[in-house]
Amino acid sequence: MITLLRKLFIKNYKDVNNPKIREKHGFLASISGIVINAVLFIGKILVGIFTLSTSVISDAINNLTDFFSCLINLIGFKISSKPADKKHPYGHERAEYIAGMIISFIIITLAVILGYSAIMKLINKEPAPVYEIYSFIILGIAIIFKIILAYIYYGIGKVISSESIKASMQDSINDAICTAGVLICTLINYFVDGLWWLDPSVSLVISLFILYSGIKLIFETASPLLGVRPDDNFLKQIENDIKSYAGVLGIHDLQYHSYGHSKIFISLHVEIDGRSNIMIAHDLIDNIENDIAKKYKINITIHMDPIDVDNPKLELIKQFIDDTLKEINPKYTFHDVRLVSGPTHTNVVFDINVPLEDKIKDEELKEKMRLAIKEFDSSYETVIKIDRNID
Repeated sequence: MITLLRKLFIKNYKDVNNPKIREKHGFLASISGIVINAVLFIGKILVGIFTLSTSVISDAINNLTDFFSCLINLIGFKISSKPADKKHPYGHERAEYIAGMIISFIIITLAVILGYSAIMKLINKEPAPVYEIYSFIILGIAIIFKIILAYIYYGIGKVISSESIKASMQDSINDAICTAGVLICTLINYFVDGLWWLDPSVSLVISLFILYSGIKLIFETASPLLGVRPDDNFLKQIENDIKSYAGVLGIHDLQYHSYGHSKIFISLHVEIDGRSNIMIAHDLIDNIENDIAKKYKINITIHMDPIDVDNPKLELIKQFIDDTLKEINPKYTFHDVRLVSGPTHTNVVFDINVPLEDKIKDEELKEKMRLAIKEFDSSYETVIKIDRNID
């Protein structure tokens, strides 16, 4: 069904990395939500007015809120598709995450309103409303339409990896559950008299469930704005591809930044033999940058690090550093080891990679390594930089 909709309304629908094609997917999802929620709001509000049912009226208001959420999504995709400008040199794709965040707050607001309404009905002991057969039919149809809409959101959200559409999918599922609860209550109240408390009790439980979902979605949509951890397999593929080039001895200091689904920036250092011809080495780095950028559709910058591969003293100190770090923590690694000799002492210059979550203080680790290397060779002084990595 999703593929059929994409074929009908989106030309070149498979090219989801194209910002324009991605924008059209967002428009398709948003327009679907606008149409379905408008129809459901009209149907439910009429039922609520004729039956004087506050739960049905609240459910109708829920659909009206979803209608405006879809408008926000539509605006978010429109803004995110704008090209980069002077004030926003990396584009506007994060506007999509902001739209998802707004939807999350709308869900929470809705939950509070529904919960308050249910509590007031329990306090006031309001009598159960009187329903007609058409009420059940309309509510049943509403559930089916909401499930269909959630499926549309799921398919499109998965294809273009959209947090805002995923948020809308969760909202549609919540709506279907909410409407199902209302339908069950209307059926029970239709056949059983005196259960005035049933409708507000179920409404309160549903509002708490929606509140939980809204809070959860806030964290999910906020993560890309704060800077979410990149996919490990994605980074590993890039590392393996770069290491496969003849002349690459190693890589380190990989940094990842995302400004949206198609605005990914990566920088890293590539180690090469220090004896290499500088022009040949520079050409190698250029080729790697171009190949990786084209293959993964990212922006990548590579810094070239020449390595002294012939110095016997360098190999000895590298082995000692490796053994010492493994004793402190097997997860620690190092790179960029250099020996800078002077008349009275030799500086051992290197970087240590420390996992981001590790609690050791930088100065504490530097001092441990300084003392160990001093014991290895009293003429050695250390110049150490600590890198906190996401690995």
